[in-house]
Amino acid sequence: MLKNSKASENVCIFGKEIIDKGAIEQLYNCINSPQDIAVLNADAHYGYAHPIGGAIAYSDHISVSGVGFDIACGNKAVQTPLKASEVDIISIMDEIYRRISFGIGRINNEPVDHEVLDLIAQAEFKPQRELWKMASQQLGTVGAGNHFVDLFADEDDLLWVGVHFGSRGFGHRTTTGFLALAQGLSFTGTPKQGPMNAKPVLLKADSALGQDYIQALDLAGKYAYAGRDLVVDKVLEILGTTASREVHNHHNFAWREQHFGKDYWVVRKGCTPAFPGQQGFIGANMRDFSVIIEGVDTPLARKALFSTVHGAGRVMSRTQALGKVRWRRRGKKRVQEVLRPGLVDFNRVKNQLRSHQIQLRGGGADEAPQCYKNLEEVLAYQGDTIKIKHRLRPIGVAMAGSDVYDPFKD
Repeated sequence: MLKNSKASENVCIFGKEIIDKGAIEQLYNCINSPQDIAVLNADAHYGYAHPIGGAIAYSDHISVSGVGFDIACGNKAVQTPLKASEVDIISIMDEIYRRISFGIGRINNEPVDHEVLDLIAQAEFKPQRELWKMASQQLGTVGAGNHFVDLFADEDDLLWVGVHFGSRGFGHRTTTGFLALAQGLSFTGTPKQGPMNAKPVLLKADSALGQDYIQALDLAGKYAYAGRDLVVDKVLEILGTTASREVHNHHNFAWREQHFGKDYWVVRKGCTPAFPGQQGFIGANMRDFSVIIEGVDTPLARKALFSTVHGAGRVMSRTQALGKVRWRRRGKKRVQEVLRPGLVDFNRVKNQLRSHQIQLRGGGADEAPQCYKNLEEVLAYQGDTIKIKHRLRPIGVAMAGSDVYDPFKD
């Protein structure tokens, strides 16, 4: 039975029992008017001014905080005609990790060209044009944190490729710029950042600044889609195959949608759109099954704004997992020095993955399976809002290593 709590007519919370209170408080803090609709999914946890795993439908505002720094972060998965058991996963993962650039701020080792770069060069919101060089250099790279390139086997032993990342530095600089503009600074100014529980930065959607943000958001979304397409295409090239089907969505974005007969700006942060018939790829962790889900049309799904989880959701902070670390320069490199060990023994994690026949490249203690909720339990709390189409067993996981310096918030 669905464990759902609703505190008011316009608030829907899934899995309240497994969500930290801070995330629930943040959800209420994001509501701007009695007409707004708020949803919190069972994977939710505390975020910056907006809970990760939450969706808010605003009547006439759009939330810069709600979309967040990693504009259009999302997942793409493709099914291939290859049998997973017949693929040399070790050599394929070696090649993936050699050819794809992982880490925040990384430049692509194999520069690419794409029509989205022409759109940036001629961006309607002109300050984004100045970000062209960085966007060009980072297109087709994967970030740090929980961003990944994975290989999976489905129930029929068919091989899937799955990726998770967003708009890289281009999106981060865009968000920082609009936070600055909202404070009366220039786009290149340095905004003052409030506490994690600060009220979200809302822009009137029909204001000049709101319209600029909507244009900039759309372009960052196109850039993120292009990046995921390019990375998946490179993996398919390494595999020597093509995609037989694909699933692709953002989960940090804002959409103009109609719900209950009214138009809203629906801001989803760490939250996947799941309209009837729309499929999504939901990752678990580096060890457990991920899923392909499909949205359905039920009363509860409508109340949830046709939104669902984007992953399992964290239960352990990165600092708790990693311990206390600091970065020091050693020549031209930054190296990580552990001052106090964390709660996760990553060597034990790696041994566990080997026993599951999972090939790991990169990763760190802060991405260990115990840092996350159980995805099957999380999905059960979502009730009849979605249906599971496929369960995907991880066989190859590639992420930035814990030794990758992270100069940005992810």
